[in-house]
Parts: sequence; C-alpha cells; structure tokens
Amino acid sequence: MTTEPISDSRPYSPGLKGVVAGETSLAFIDGDKGRLLYRGYPIGDLVEQGTYAQVAELLWTGEWSDQAHLACAALDRSVIEVLRQLPANANAMDALRTGVSAWGAISAVKYPPTVDQARALTAAAPSILAAFARLRDGHEPIEPDPSLDLAAGFLYQLSGERPDAASAKGLEAYFIVGAEHGFNASTFTARVITSTQSDMASAVGGAIGALKGPAHGGAPTEVVNQLHEMGSVDQAERWIRNTLDRKERLMGFGHRVYRAYDPRAAALRKVAEGLSSVSEWLKMAVAVEEIALRVLHEYKPDYPIMTNVEYYAAAVLQGVGLPPNLFPATFALARHAGWTAHCLEQAKADILIRPDVRYVGPAERSLPGVAAAR
Repeated sequence: MTTEPISDSRPYSPGLKGVVAGETSLAFIDGDKGRLLYRGYPIGDLVEQGTYAQVAELLWTGEWSDQAHLACAALDRSVIEVLRQLPANANAMDALRTGVSAWGAISAVKYPPTVDQARALTAAAPSILAAFARLRDGHEPIEPDPSLDLAAGFLYQLSGERPDAASAKGLEAYFIVGAEHGFNASTFTARVITSTQSDMASAVGGAIGALKGPAHGGAPTEVVNQLHEMGSVDQAERWIRNTLDRKERLMGFGHRVYRAYDPRAAALRKVAEGLSSVSEWLKMAVAVEEIALRVLHEYKPDYPIMTNVEYYAAAVLQGVGLPPNLFPATFALARHAGWTAHCLEQAKADILIRPDVRYVGPAERSLPGVAAAR
C-alpha cells in the first residue's frame, strides 16, 4: 500500500510560548518594564498597603474591600485522618494535594465554582499543610485562631505560638506577591480542568501537581541551598562562574516573562530588610545578587537575566522560620487565591480548552505481515 506522507504546515510554538490562549482581567504582566498589576493595582502598592484577604477578594470579586478578613479554617476530622495516614517522609506538596482532594470529596464541592468555594478552599489549605507538618514531626494539629489573618494563622498552627508582627507581615507579603501571575503552568492546568466542568478542588489539586515540578515551584529552596554551598561572599563569584561553566542554572535569576527586575522581588526585598532574624543572611544575599548580575551580564550580554521573585522569597521564608522543605507548598498556599480566581473566570467563559496538535509520526502503513499476505 502506497500512501502520501502526512504533513501539517500549521504554526507550532514549543511550550505555547507567545501563544495567546485566553483572556483575563485578573493580572497584567509587563515583562519588559518589570510591572505586575492585580486588576490594575501595582504589586508594590498592594504589598505595602494591602492584606492577602483584600487581595484575594479583589481577585475573586473585582472589588476592593477594606473590611476583608480571611482566617484559616478548621478541618473536618476525616481530612486530618487522611493526612495522618501519610508517611512522615512524604513530600509536603503531595500532602497538600492529597488534603485538598480529601477536602473536596468531603465537602462535596461541585461545578460551577463559586466565590464561597474559593474562600473556603483558600482558608482550608494552610490548615491542611500545617496539620501535615505537625503530624510528620510527631505532634497533633492545632486548631486555628479565627482572629488571625491567613498568613499569621498558618504560622500559629505550625508552632502553637502567635507570630511576631514582622514575621506575620513578611509571610503576608509573600502570600500577596505569590497570589497570581497569569497563565503560568499551574494556573493554566487549573483552567484546563475547570473548562471540562470539573470542580474547584479537582482544578486546584491539578494545579498543585503542576507546581510541584521543580521547573515551576521549587526555586526558593534551591536558592537557600545555593547560598549555603557558596559559604561566603568571597567564594560567591568562583562558585557562580563554575556553575555557569557547567551550563547549570543559577537559581533565583531569569524568568520566562520578565526581562527587567522582577517587581515581586523588589517588593520582597523591602520586606526582608525588616526581618532582623535574617539580617546577616540577607546581607550575604544582597552582596551575592550584585555579583551574580554582573557575571550573568558578562556571560550573556545580549540576553538580560535579572533577579526573580524566588531569590528574595527565600530570604522571607527563611526569616519567618519556615523549614526549606515547606517552601514550595507555602508557595502553593499563596497561589490559591489566583488559582481559584482563574477557576471562576474560566467557568464564566464556559469553553472547553482543547488545542490542536501536530502529528509527526509515521505515515499510514500496514501491520507487519499484512502487506506480504496481500
């Protein structure tokens, strides 16, 4: 049997780079100028003057609420029992994903997504992660304090002690800058799942799975490891050059979208400077940043590689006392406001996301032995 080769001349963009796959009113990202706006408000202003609860309500409803308050939610005992069954060495992202799935099943969350569902899931997620963190360390979960905002409440449920104002503000800032960032991999995953008319818990569970990948959500942990490996500012330049000579990635620098300084990094650097618990570590981080930017420019003078959010996220998360193995899952807590807001927006669009694909396999052919028999 003779067949024509299969061809497809439609344009293809690997990784969907540059492809406009939807419309959103949630966030505007200007990578060339280093701007990030949530519904028109600059991220720096939101960090300085807002709270995570206010930002979440802004994303969910489009309105700014001075009275917005979002506290960690108490968990159904069945969710805690599911977490109790996980091994102590389980990845925290796996535990959060499992807890969200259990929460969705027990809460019987259904399509279409609602703002009330978004509030409930975003409030439950920190309690899920804190409960797992305590269980793996041999302690019982702590009931949430409804008087505390979400970030402070998460720290309280981890330790049983109310956090100081600087630590609470630091994590609150991190939650704000991490809340939303366009059609990144995990957010797009949430929108794809929502487009099938599946429920919000399923969409967020899928988003957590996408964020678990080190190419998306693991960088703050690697920044801490990187600085520890350098050991001192004196050793930094040699370490950086050796890393780049091996064609390895320098964590905390470069971004798929930003060609200017990441505005989230700028906002977090200001916050980190107010955390006395990381003052010496921060001094090293600032010095290393200056060296890294100089060396990166030397290696790639025609391709701007600037500091990204993960670099100073590492300083803030370490400063508020979180262990590095909770960094990626804490990023997931912050992103809940954005994920759920995208679920709401996608449901309103009510269209199945189903892109085409280019076939590059063999042309039509006969099974082995069939051609000979003919």
